[in-house]
Amino acid sequence: MRAENIHAWFGPTHALKGVTMSIVDRQVTAIIGPSGCGKSTFVRCLNRMHEVVPGARVEGKVLLDGQNIYGTRINPVRVRRHVGMVFQKPNPFPTMTIRENVLAGLRLNGQSSSDPEHVVETALKQAALWEEVKDTLGKSGSSLSGGQQQRLCIARALALEPDVLLMDEPCSALDPIATARIEELVHELSSKYTIVIVTHNMQQAARVADFTAFFYQGEIVEYGETDVIFTRPQNQRTEDYITGRFG
Repeated sequence: MRAENIHAWFGPTHALKGVTMSIVDRQVTAIIGPSGCGKSTFVRCLNRMHEVVPGARVEGKVLLDGQNIYGTRINPVRVRRHVGMVFQKPNPFPTMTIRENVLAGLRLNGQSSSDPEHVVETALKQAALWEEVKDTLGKSGSSLSGGQQQRLCIARALALEPDVLLMDEPCSALDPIATARIEELVHELSSKYTIVIVTHNMQQAARVADFTAFFYQGEIVEYGETDVIFTRPQNQRTEDYITGRFG
């Protein structure tokens, strides 16, 4: 996946200003930066979620396997089938069972499976949740703990077999134990999926990401291998942010 000269607006507010970056296949890329710098807006542009906000618009290209997802004939629903997203707050469908939550993405995309039980088991295993819920699949998804709900949402995204998984601060509402489990899961999933994770937690970025991009005031300031960004940044603003001089 590659973003080319992405500009994004919320009404008159220019939230992203010409962001260009390539996202490495089957690696974890972290997006860091202070509040309001455009991190979440950027990842929402990667699967055309930004444009669903009233008054929002996007210019530029996002290439997925060489094809511009903002092309005139591209169906945004199909884009989201290939570029899944997990949000900051766990959002299982409260009226659905655990099993129904996993299959919900397929149904919302107008897809069916010849073996839905296999889809449910595979997705829950990938999300490291199967052993905890395999005997209670008929219970409400909202009956799970916060960390389990977030993993259920990850399973729901994985059931679609996406190429890219976007995670917008997936641990910000979780306790340290649940956060550690999600971080372990991100590491495990990166062998199969391209992952982009937005985080305010720089220690988390250092733990889970292969590459890190630092955003500031709607622009990408610096992007490279995580260990280089955190130990030998090339831009003074990056160093100032990482060392806590502003944020």
